[in-house]
Amino acid sequence: MQSPATPKYRPFPPVGLASRQWPEARLIEPPVWMSTDLRDGNQALLEPMSRAKKLRFFRMLCAIGVKEIEVAFPAASQIDFDFVRELIEGGHIPDDVTIEVLTQARPALIERTFAALEGARRAIVHLYTATSAPFREMVFGMSQTELIDMTVASVRRIKACAAKMPETRVTFEYSPETFTATELPFALEICDAVTAAWGANAENKIILNLPTTVEMATPNIYADQIEWMHRRLARRDSIVLSLHPHNDRGTAIAAAELGLMAGAERVEGCLFGNGERTGNVDLVTLALNLYTQGVEPRLDFSDINAVARVFEACTDLPIHPRHPYVGDLVFTAFSGSHQDAIKKGMNAQQIKAGERWNVPYLPLDPADVGRNYDSLIRVNSQSGKGGIAYLMESSYGIVMPRRLQVEFSGIVQQQMDDSGKEMSAADLWRIFSAAYLAHQRPEVGDQTSEEVTDASAPLAYQGHRLDADGKGIALEVLRHGRQMSLRGHGNGPIDAAVHALASVGIAAQVIHFEERATRASQEGEATAVAFMEIRLTGGQMASYGVGLDNDILTASLKALVSGIRRQMRP
Repeated sequence: MQSPATPKYRPFPPVGLASRQWPEARLIEPPVWMSTDLRDGNQALLEPMSRAKKLRFFRMLCAIGVKEIEVAFPAASQIDFDFVRELIEGGHIPDDVTIEVLTQARPALIERTFAALEGARRAIVHLYTATSAPFREMVFGMSQTELIDMTVASVRRIKACAAKMPETRVTFEYSPETFTATELPFALEICDAVTAAWGANAENKIILNLPTTVEMATPNIYADQIEWMHRRLARRDSIVLSLHPHNDRGTAIAAAELGLMAGAERVEGCLFGNGERTGNVDLVTLALNLYTQGVEPRLDFSDINAVARVFEACTDLPIHPRHPYVGDLVFTAFSGSHQDAIKKGMNAQQIKAGERWNVPYLPLDPADVGRNYDSLIRVNSQSGKGGIAYLMESSYGIVMPRRLQVEFSGIVQQQMDDSGKEMSAADLWRIFSAAYLAHQRPEVGDQTSEEVTDASAPLAYQGHRLDADGKGIALEVLRHGRQMSLRGHGNGPIDAAVHALASVGIAAQVIHFEERATRASQEGEATAVAFMEIRLTGGQMASYGVGLDNDILTASLKALVSGIRRQMRP
């Protein structure tokens, strides 16, 4: 890095804003939420989502209450174009949801965009032109006047295309891309020109979106820029002022919050902050920040685990275990002093039921997002969950998923409470086998789990045969000592086995599934291990099942039965 004596970078200049109002403002209403997961978030993925995954994600966004969803850049690719058509022709768009599409200021792209929207009830058409000096001078080779003329011509073309589609209510959105690096007087000039060209009024509002395309300065500077525009924009009552913060400086959340305090009414972002470069603003964190301040965000995160699992499945991106409000470890304390404070706070909260939430280290009640209290205080002594996971991996090659680590550590905690003794690796394996591997005969290293044939056992795997097409299965199980032969069909062997069990009243949902190999034996063979998170229909909690076998499919079926057995009454 260069010495400060020869600076390569310059500090961003302050905004000349007298008597700024935003520092005294309070957030008392949620913004209009616009998810760009399916466009900005999707184009930033190493492997973009398939149409099936995009549709699953779209439905999840609708279910949690997002009313504006940017679904595609339809002129950019046939895949995006076809997805917009699938949403419209398939009737997948709820009546209260508006889809949004993005286009550049090119006549052919605008025409293609409107072709994709044919038949939609409502749509937001989002036009952007980069307005900062480096783009004008180095990329476009245009003067300010030329860029305004090009942008206004595109607005008029969009207005003409919209007039040819009277069955579709078209809302127009404009983004002066690279707004934070644009001279404010020019940003105002081009936005006012666009608003006038659209003919915006109180009944036909325009969305003006002022993005931090790249974070250039501290969040207070962005708030100054937003308030500067908010005070000066023509036809302000005809404008929905929108934010689109990116996270280059790691301050997108703060920039969004201060921007809303400065006069904006709408926020564009991605659920968990993925997007180009360092990502878009994280809508989940932003919404739950509001919630913890007493503002109802009007987004339903009461089952945040389900939202997170859909996100991970569709994007192939992991959610950090310390992600605010959502990470698997955010409601877990390993420090003894933290555990003591949380325990006392939880006890006091129960005594003073009905009062405001006020528990040390927990700004949010985990129950409000569908999390339980089981992992708040766990066996720690010196090792805790991390030590348990390390011993299981180093001694037996079992690399547990994070949520299984949480679940298993609770079982170990109970055992330690009963015995009061230190747990060795062999002790942990005995507890693990009894909890997850009963009725199996897996061999790992020198350890062998005893096969249990107690007639009171609610369910045990016995064997299976697959049909030739791999979609049908004959499943042999032992239920309370009674041998049963079940048949099922599905999209694959696991789905077929789920249907087979459902035929005798055991209805289960597979929430999460992983398969791995343990450390190879001296003979060079690795034992397959499968982990399956299961919830019985009507059940409140999910639990893990584990299967071990030399064959991965057999291990997976054992894991399915193991997870179900752990939720069934003896």
